[in-house]
Amino acid sequence: MKKDRQTKILQLLTEKETVQVVELSKALNVSQVTIRKDLDALEAMHMIKRNHGYATLVDTDDINGRLAYHYEEKMRIAAKAVELIRDGDTVMIENGSCCALAASLIGSKRKNVTIVTNSAFIAEFIRNEQVNIVLLGGIYQNDSQCLVGPMVKDGAMNYHVKYCLCGTDGWSERTGFTNKDQMRAQAMRDLSSSCDHVVILTESEKFQKTGTVPLNIPRESTIVITDAYLEESIKKTLNSQGMEVLLTA
Repeated sequence: MKKDRQTKILQLLTEKETVQVVELSKALNVSQVTIRKDLDALEAMHMIKRNHGYATLVDTDDINGRLAYHYEEKMRIAAKAVELIRDGDTVMIENGSCCALAASLIGSKRKNVTIVTNSAFIAEFIRNEQVNIVLLGGIYQNDSQCLVGPMVKDGAMNYHVKYCLCGTDGWSERTGFTNKDQMRAQAMRDLSSSCDHVVILTESEKFQKTGTVPLNIPRESTIVITDAYLEESIKKTLNSQGMEVLLTA
């Protein structure tokens, strides 16, 4: 119940950006005291900002803010990704909000899993889960809270895994999946070179955006997990390029 309320709060904040405590209390049919406790919990996770009588989402340039944005959709995408993972697996996970939620679900739903990641945020985010964490070395980026540079490649070369979960900032039919940051894009390439399948986790709205740096990952071995709002024409294009597309319910 508490988790459902907090998910609904994030959904309302995504829609309206700013919501008053009184409004949340009426919408969720609980007391203002209960709402304030929920807001305190969400603020402790750095997903929202509390003000006098109302709440707002944190900046979506911050990964905590990206977690809160379309939270319910991202949770469904993450849950779909976890279906690929089995007990005892080793999986690589790149930085990103959907990826962080998938890592958390893997930790709670799978046993004896090892997660290899270049994301300091994910390592901290899942530190209380029953999962083995390998944090690859590199140059630390403050904004994304992930590690980049040649040390990521050196570390990734010591593994061979079935799946590498990745995010994306955009897509186009010509360039494929893209990123805004050259160093993060290269880190993703380095991770993908050590896996059988790259699994892209993203909301369908990202297919309407294009980043500046093509990821240049092998299309034939890529699995795309996104929400049911993906345009049928884009799905057909992805399939024609050799990619498997999995949609959430």
